[in-house]
Amino acid sequence: MNVKSKKINPDELELAEKIVAINRVAKVIKGGRRFSFSALVVVGNGDGCVGFGMGKANEVPEAIRKGIAHARNNLLYIPRAGTTIPFEINGKYGSGKVFMKPASTGTGVIAGGPIRAVMELCGIKDVLTKSLGSTNPLNIIRATLEAFKRIAYLNEITKLRQKK
Repeated sequence: MNVKSKKINPDELELAEKIVAINRVAKVIKGGRRFSFSALVVVGNGDGCVGFGMGKANEVPEAIRKGIAHARNNLLYIPRAGTTIPFEINGKYGSGKVFMKPASTGTGVIAGGPIRAVMELCGIKDVLTKSLGSTNPLNIIRATLEAFKRIAYLNEITKLRQKK
């Protein structure tokens, strides 16, 4: 009944990736500053599977590669109702809050940057979203995926109770 127990094999899927944020991090040492980079990446197959990853390295391409590898290992199945989500849901992670609402066909993805990346890569084409609280892309993505986990959990409960 737990959503986290379902393991998705990334090798069987054709995954697309989208870079959400790249940050330059400076570490001050005796001789000056040492720079490294962190990359936040979202991967998905456009058919209900999506994951995110964070990679850190001294070069940008290496950070992106590490982020993609981490995202491929943390895929999640997203329940959908046609081209939208089944019902309204709130997600919260840290101070990042996300509100998502189903939309009629043809509305499109009404969402900010990090949420838009998740929605497009998991195949949701019509949804209304609002991010509240934090503007940190990592917290927003985590709040979005927490909301999706709750959708999957509630769908399983309604099936067990034989309700609509």
